Amino acid sequence: MTARPRRKRASRAGCVVALTTLPDLAEAKRLARILVGERLCACVNVVPGLRSVYRWEGRVREDREVLLILKTTPTRFAALKKRLLALHPYDVPELLAWPTTRVAEAYGRWVFEATS
Repeated sequence: MTARPRRKRASRAGCVVALTTLPDLAEAKRLARILVGERLCACVNVVPGLRSVYRWEGRVREDREVLLILKTTPTRFAALKKRLLALHPYDVPELLAWPTTRVAEAYGRWVFEATS
């Protein structure tokens, strides 16, 4: 009897969920398509209609933005970060990320396969 290689269970490794904001819908869609096309993200949710209030250059500002919710794997996050920072139009791009360990097995497997 030969031993079969164990398939890595993506859901045990978890996923990474990250957020970034873009100035408009066209830019958000462009970046989302690049990141998914390059297999850096399995999925990017594009959420228009965001209103951000923030401090920049000593003043409180308010702008409309588009939120991107990015789903990737822990092993792809470094490459995603590098690419996102290179493509992002802001001087100081927002990139916040959380590792997730409780992921539906089928979804975790899909994220793993979509970014491999």
